[in-house]
Amino acid sequence: MLMSDKKIITKNLDLYYSDNQALKNVSIEINEKKITALIGPSGCGKSTFLRTLNRLNDTIDNVRIEGEVKIDGVDIYDKRVDVVSLRRRVGMIFQKSNPFPKSIYENIVYGPRINGITGKKELDEIVEKNCIRAAIWDEVKDRLKESAMGLSGGQQQRVCIARALAVDPEILLMDEPASALDPISTAKIEELMFDLKKDLTIVIVTHNMQQAARVSDRCAFFLTGEIIEYNQTSKMFTKPEKEETQNYISGRFG
Repeated sequence: MLMSDKKIITKNLDLYYSDNQALKNVSIEINEKKITALIGPSGCGKSTFLRTLNRLNDTIDNVRIEGEVKIDGVDIYDKRVDVVSLRRRVGMIFQKSNPFPKSIYENIVYGPRINGITGKKELDEIVEKNCIRAAIWDEVKDRLKESAMGLSGGQQQRVCIARALAVDPEILLMDEPASALDPISTAKIEELMFDLKKDLTIVIVTHNMQQAARVSDRCAFFLTGEIIEYNQTSKMFTKPEKEETQNYISGRFG
């Protein structure tokens, strides 16, 4: 098999909620170990598309999906694909931090425990390693037995990132991970993304144009369920090819 730097490829992807078509003919190739930002106005299909990449839309009634979504060349909607192992490979960070009402330690070992890791020494190492990766270790190393709910919003979000990293995903999907955070916490999350892309493919949905310009290598502009333009971020923000992209980036709508 030829090695490719394309981690995710979708072809002619359509998604319907009952009769309402939310994604139209979405074809995109997402590079490995890069940050790809999905931008566009509210309700344009960005988050819906993100959720197709780890089959989270499966949990919604009356959803119909046509077309292909391939990760490492395998169609993830093939009936033989195990959804649990898919979601282990493709982690998800949500807009609102959602730590479990448990200790910080128990949040982070949740996934490894489900996957059969029970040794205390190994779990301790997983907690330390992934708190360091999520840039939260120094803030929580003396508080691991305390509830994650007692942390600030930015800290909670980084614990959620550590929890997602603890099962060693290859892809991290981030749905507006900093939209509820203050500027300092946002900067920490952005810095963290730069570090993580050495090992991970990251796809982020963001409403924040400056954030997309700062963190992403490539950018996809969605409008009414379609990709209008997909390009290197630097090109898209300085010389967009489509008038709709120019209008959105310059703030004329959205």
